[in-house]
Amino acid sequence: MISIVTPSFNQGSFIGEALESVRLQNSEYCEHLVIDGMSTDGTIDLLRDRATNQEHRNLVWISERDSGQSEALNKGFRRVNGEIIGWLNSDDRYRAGCFEHIIKAFEDNPEVDIFYGDYLMVDETGRALEIRREIEFNSFVLFYHRILYIPTTATFFRRRVFEEGNWLDEKLQYAMDLEFFIRLSERGYRFKHVPQLLAEFRLQAKSKTCSSPDRQRLEHQQVVFKTTPLLRRLKTQESKILMLILLRSIACIRRYSEKMLRGYYWEQLRLNRYSSIEM
Repeated sequence: MISIVTPSFNQGSFIGEALESVRLQNSEYCEHLVIDGMSTDGTIDLLRDRATNQEHRNLVWISERDSGQSEALNKGFRRVNGEIIGWLNSDDRYRAGCFEHIIKAFEDNPEVDIFYGDYLMVDETGRALEIRREIEFNSFVLFYHRILYIPTTATFFRRRVFEEGNWLDEKLQYAMDLEFFIRLSERGYRFKHVPQLLAEFRLQAKSKTCSSPDRQRLEHQQVVFKTTPLLRRLKTQESKILMLILLRSIACIRRYSEKMLRGYYWEQLRLNRYSSIEM
């Protein structure tokens, strides 16, 4: 079984597409848990309506107050029944065939704990903006790149990750995914890239990515200073900042050079060309 956990708060304009993207995977052995934080924008009415529809029989939802996205996700992760667990935000969506690719990856690689794939970046209306193909797992790039290159919307976990007591840090609200992945990597859990477009990440005005970029960058930096092997040993803030600048440069070169060698940027150029023609 695949279990999908969706944290939700006032994303009624988009959550219907997220629900539909799970339903359209046509997986008999799937459950979709939506953990809502007392939305006031019609989300609860939508969830109540969908849950009574036979087509959404695998949908389970609750709505209660929480401290934010991290707590909502942990609530969901504690309730899941599946062997494969996905994290889908309420304004994102899966692409057709996503579950097939992921099930095959888990079956073919029993030693791997976390799989992540590629994704499309889309605008508020769902129009494709950018193809994000990613590199094979590299802990150095994970630790020190200026952004988190592993997309949570296209990431799936083996159940044992949570059974062994690994949960999101609920004190974090912007870089909890980065801290979680660093912690899993440090504990020896194995990551692997699936070279398939699995999901779509939406850029929209109310998302954290668009509405709070400065807070996101600050919390990202704080997590890196506190958790990464090379920086947590340094004593002064100045030395950490200088070292981070150097390490980020190296991480960027490693990531971008691998993407270039794999031809990922040519694919993006083709998308840009077709988008220009359509406009």
